Amino acid sequence: MAGHSKWANIQHRKGRQDKLRSKLFSKLSKDITIASKLGSSDPDMNPRLRLAINNAKGQSMPKDNIKRAVDKGSKGEGADYDEIRYEGFGPAGIGIIVEVSTDNKNRAAMEVRTAFSKNGGNLGETGSVSFMFDQIGEITFPLDAGDEDAVMEAAMEAGADDVESDELSEDPDVKPEHTFYSPREELASVATELEKQLGQEPKGVNMIWRAQTPIDAPEKAGTIMKLVEALEDLDDVQNVYHNMEMSEAAMAALAAEEE
Repeated sequence: MAGHSKWANIQHRKGRQDKLRSKLFSKLSKDITIASKLGSSDPDMNPRLRLAINNAKGQSMPKDNIKRAVDKGSKGEGADYDEIRYEGFGPAGIGIIVEVSTDNKNRAAMEVRTAFSKNGGNLGETGSVSFMFDQIGEITFPLDAGDEDAVMEAAMEAGADDVESDELSEDPDVKPEHTFYSPREELASVATELEKQLGQEPKGVNMIWRAQTPIDAPEKAGTIMKLVEALEDLDDVQNVYHNMEMSEAAMAALAAEEE
């Protein structure tokens, strides 16, 4: 088990904070509506809805927004959504996984394909990239949930595989976190135990795709991140994962582009 600092990736790049926060609330609302529509509107009777609501609360989403999303789903309002995974390659052979929730498969496919082609990438077949990733659980807590020793002990007690901690930042828009990783099938139990150990609810509990062997491509870092951002900006896209190594050289290249 390792406890080390992880680089705050594109979510924390300058100029994207407000846009990404607005997109995050839209994503969380959609998750809540879908969960409420597929099952009970009572989170105690609907684990998927309970998880979606907890994630929204963890991101400080207003209670009124959460209620509207629950009501919309419980009343059967809104479109029916399909959840689709696309896989493709970016510059330097970087693998990219795109998770989509859409009410129009043709539109989503066209937009994702266009984003790849316009930014030096190409869409691949299902399975062409995912074999390079592991699907695991990710649980996040704010940095004030505990110091290094406390979170390491909590991770071991809860059965987490790993924990990473962000460094403090002078940027007020950057919210440092502790990130715990768990086996896919043990996500719920690990999250519950961590909540007991740390004495507070997690900010987020999600399934993610984690690269097995990141690829260092500093000379293409800027181009790769432009592709990732183009995909993230699509309305139907919920999550984007890639296996580019955020090395010091890659970060220096990104910082140089932003100056």
